[in-house]
Amino acid sequence: MEEKPGNQSNEPNNNKKRNGKKKNQNEESKFMYELGTCSKHNNLQGALSLYQTALSQNLRLNHNHYNTLIYLCSNSLINTTNQHHHDLLLLTIEKGFTIFNRMLSNNINPTEATITSVARLAAAKGDGDFAFQLVKGMGKYKIAPRLRTFDPALLLFCGNKDVDKAYEVEEYMSTLGIQLEELEIGALLKVSGEVGRVEKVYQYLHMLRSCVRCVKVSSAQIIEGWFGSEIAVEVGRVDWDEKEVRDAVLKNGGGWHGQGWLGKGEWSVGKSRITSEGDCRSCGERLVCVDIDRAETEKFAESIAALATERESKSDFRIFQKWLDNNTKYEAIVDGANVGLYQQNFADGGFSISQLDAAVKELYARNDKKWPLVILHNKRVRSLMGNPSNRKLLEEWQTRGTLYTTPNGSNDDWYWLYAAVKLKCLLVTNDEMRDHIFELLGSNFFLKWKERHRVQFNFLKSNLRLVMPPSYSLVIQESEKGSWHVPVEGESSDELLRTWLCITRPSHHECSDEVLISSHAHVVDKPFSSNSMLPSLCGARTDRTVNSSHSMPTLSQCPNDESMTMTGKRKDRSPCSSN
Repeated sequence: MEEKPGNQSNEPNNNKKRNGKKKNQNEESKFMYELGTCSKHNNLQGALSLYQTALSQNLRLNHNHYNTLIYLCSNSLINTTNQHHHDLLLLTIEKGFTIFNRMLSNNINPTEATITSVARLAAAKGDGDFAFQLVKGMGKYKIAPRLRTFDPALLLFCGNKDVDKAYEVEEYMSTLGIQLEELEIGALLKVSGEVGRVEKVYQYLHMLRSCVRCVKVSSAQIIEGWFGSEIAVEVGRVDWDEKEVRDAVLKNGGGWHGQGWLGKGEWSVGKSRITSEGDCRSCGERLVCVDIDRAETEKFAESIAALATERESKSDFRIFQKWLDNNTKYEAIVDGANVGLYQQNFADGGFSISQLDAAVKELYARNDKKWPLVILHNKRVRSLMGNPSNRKLLEEWQTRGTLYTTPNGSNDDWYWLYAAVKLKCLLVTNDEMRDHIFELLGSNFFLKWKERHRVQFNFLKSNLRLVMPPSYSLVIQESEKGSWHVPVEGESSDELLRTWLCITRPSHHECSDEVLISSHAHVVDKPFSSNSMLPSLCGARTDRTVNSSHSMPTLSQCPNDESMTMTGKRKDRSPCSSN
């Protein structure tokens, strides 16, 4: 067939276009690969050279390319007094901003990672205001900031002692629901102490208490620096309402009152250890097991009930709620299935009602002859009723209100968990409560509640052993007397070897001479750092390592203590118990 002249004349141009497009695609692929290699090896100069080549070849750059280039610029920031490196730092910052501006001029929207990198560049230049404005303007790109996005501005303001701007950043973060972590709280705590904002120091110390269990050594240094300062000597009330403080402790679940600084005068700050009973070897004060506060408890119970009625028969669970409202005398709830099936996974194993009976009798003996409440599924109870001896025992439990049977089709987990939370009592179970139904509740205060209320168990040669909740919580504690105890991170898994900061005002702290003499060998007075304050905390969030020069000194070996296992009654572990 004879080809048309038009086709003959157009074919070379089409081939030329295809070849040009293919060549361009090859160059773009090569650029992407080589840029990725530079990113992998943190090679900024190689990446900038590739960038200039890409511009000269009119290659298309997408947001991934720009993000990589800007990230490499921000990641290469160095802090040094060397003039050559200082000049290189300024050039890197300028180059990063140039790339960012070109990205915007090409109508390529930045991501959260882009804004974070540019904010770090701005902070390195000392422009915290611009770093903060970048974050505040993210809404126009329909992206949400993260904690790391605020760090450059926040930490720079803290390092420069510009507290009002630092507080402004923190307040803005709060409106977005972004929670501070130890690094940020430590920076705010440090600068607040340095400028004498004593009410803010108190606020951030409590924020740190609710944020972490054990503080890092760097945070311990900041706390130590504050209590050793001249300003700290003057803060506090000499006269306070002891009942008001005690009520606040009870309302908060124990371990803190939040009523402000108590007492005046010089603080005594030292290192100590805590006995298995919860006694501080330095001051003799007894720490407590911290519970969730009353408001949190009610909220927790309501959330369990709401989830249960969504997944259970509403009428069945509401019948249980109403029944529980009229039966509030229980000191302990027993997960019947968990106890009865413990270690029964052998050939002739089955549900052991004798194990369950042992748990019921032990709890009755411990709790001033108050019977616990056993939660068992109706299907399980019907099966057990087939045995005459079992039937007699179950009927006895039913008569005295020791047994509640959950209806067919229900999940008894909802019932025993709700009862334990609602009645604020102990829960006997080895269930770690990690299943999906517990994940629905979140981990905010669930873990704290579980630590305070769950009683684990085991049977050794058919003898029941209850493992009560710990006698004290591993968390910053503020006492009714105004003293503080702060647990510090350590490598040992033995809690008896953990270092605590013991912070008291000797003139206001009553302690027997016998306790002080016996505990003297267990206190190390050497501070975490010879300096009262830390170096600047304005580094990037990724750098959280503690300098080895600040490592804790080795404490003298404590004598052997009793096991952490407790066998006392619940009333002996009251949050407000004191030595």
